[in-house]
Amino acid sequence: MSQAVSYRVSMPKPHAHLFDVVADFPASTDEVTVCLPVWTPGSYLVREYSRHVQGFAALTVDGQKLPFKRVDKRSFTVRTNGRPFRLRYQVYAHELTVRTSHLDGSHGYFNGATLFYYCEALRKLEHRVEVEAPPGWSVACALDRQGADFVADDYDELVDSPFEVGPHQVLHFTAADVPHEVVTWGDPQVDEKKLLSDLQKIVETQAQFWGGLPMKRYVFFIYATDKGRGGLEHRASTALLYPRSGLSSSKGWEDFLTLACHEYFHLWNVKRIIPKALVPFDYSQESYTTLLWAFEGGTSYYDNLLVRRAGLMGPQRYLTRLGESLTSLHATPGRKQLTLGDASYLSWVKHYRPDENTVNTAISYYLKGEIACLLLDLTLRRLTRDAKSLDDVMRLMWQRWGDGSGVPEDGVEAAATEVAGQSLKHFFDRTVRSTEELDYSVLAHVGLEARFRVRESASDKGGSAPRAKASGDDRPKGFLGVLPKNNTAIASVLDGSPAMEAGIYADDEIVALDGNKVDAPSLISRCEEKRPGDKVKVAVFRRDRLTEVTVTLAAKPADAVYLARIDRPTEEQKAAYKSWLGAHWDDGSDQRPTL
Repeated sequence: MSQAVSYRVSMPKPHAHLFDVVADFPASTDEVTVCLPVWTPGSYLVREYSRHVQGFAALTVDGQKLPFKRVDKRSFTVRTNGRPFRLRYQVYAHELTVRTSHLDGSHGYFNGATLFYYCEALRKLEHRVEVEAPPGWSVACALDRQGADFVADDYDELVDSPFEVGPHQVLHFTAADVPHEVVTWGDPQVDEKKLLSDLQKIVETQAQFWGGLPMKRYVFFIYATDKGRGGLEHRASTALLYPRSGLSSSKGWEDFLTLACHEYFHLWNVKRIIPKALVPFDYSQESYTTLLWAFEGGTSYYDNLLVRRAGLMGPQRYLTRLGESLTSLHATPGRKQLTLGDASYLSWVKHYRPDENTVNTAISYYLKGEIACLLLDLTLRRLTRDAKSLDDVMRLMWQRWGDGSGVPEDGVEAAATEVAGQSLKHFFDRTVRSTEELDYSVLAHVGLEARFRVRESASDKGGSAPRAKASGDDRPKGFLGVLPKNNTAIASVLDGSPAMEAGIYADDEIVALDGNKVDAPSLISRCEEKRPGDKVKVAVFRRDRLTEVTVTLAAKPADAVYLARIDRPTEEQKAAYKSWLGAHWDDGSDQRPTL
């Protein structure tokens, strides 16, 4: 016990959103530097957690003050004279996301990186946490428990094991012989039996995919909120945040299942098969890799596919969701500016820090990575006559680097090449290392093709064929080229659009079109009622001054994408389709999870 770092976390005043932390460190050197991470693994943004620390003090274990000094924004040096020492401090926590910590009168949730100071020289020691919960509250965490303490093998495991403290009840199920727990907050109003059944199917499908599970117990933390969607993976748990209203619809439930499936897939892809650039974790600064497209985008590809394989999504719904992803990709001008590898490398300043121009200069490595992995999967299937697939690449990486030693920067391409039995340099040059448009011709291997059409409304996400139109309703639509921020303002102006050429800016407050009052959404729809080449006058408030801009409309682009079946597929294409999607060619069902 003396050679462990121990923490005691309490929350005597939850309405103040303050966690009280006492940290005990064993004896080491005469002067010890303690630090707080600046980021959380899995979320590639420097978040400066130290800004929420207050009341920092250094003491002997019997309560005598020790001298300390601030080294930088996240670090203190404590003069210990080689003796054990103690830290006392508070952490303000009022940000409800999966990457941060949150405490109020209903619960306390904390990620270790936001709460626990560490000493670099002592990182490999055992780390223990005792939580003093308010009356009526209990503690949930994936770490093993010994008496009052939750025990982590080292600091890395502690940071990778979030805590939920509250008046929750724990649901249980077993899948692939491993116990799983489900802890909910926010009154999600879900059918508990359905929730456990569907999660069990997803877990068992992934266990079959990988050949077993890599942990002895797992915890799902589910947070139902008024808005927001996200997840963060951990070594034996995940935190899922999802809109409460979305859980009550079939589409929303389907989307929630893909989120849960995504984070569970990270048990292997990211948590154990990890880019070598992140080994070991450097909590003090950014760590750069070009491979996030394969780790996050690849996981995005499999989250839909494995929900489909689990029987929780029909084949047509799966193709529709792929089409929606393709539509999002082609609605992003930044795909022509930033390569997929660079999008991964610059995640620290691009993906997690979007602004009004991000749509023009960047692409999500989740989004384009998903499509790249789809194309890689189908390429491998075509080259090997469906004997091999991306599944085999993932399992090869698990076999080779699943010990956490780290995947080298050329490791994904090398593994794919090994499975293909031939060079894939041309594929990776085009798909990952260039800004060329992606080659969708490989879809023909499974009897599909990508088709493009004009979006039919502001809510049109693509993914489906055009609706039948009344006679005379097929004329070209006028295109302005703006994205609304809300009902009154412009969020972004698309590169090369008529709006940009004419001088409409992000944050302009929309007032009128041709003298008639409009808001941001109706401005777009009114422009679509006009023809390409028509001139319109757009009145806006810009920094509180009224400005009128004349715009010549262009033709609305055909950037909505859907996957269509070819007219006369061969038997080989039908067989390839079944091998890939696990459905017969004639099965066009639109199955969704029933609620």
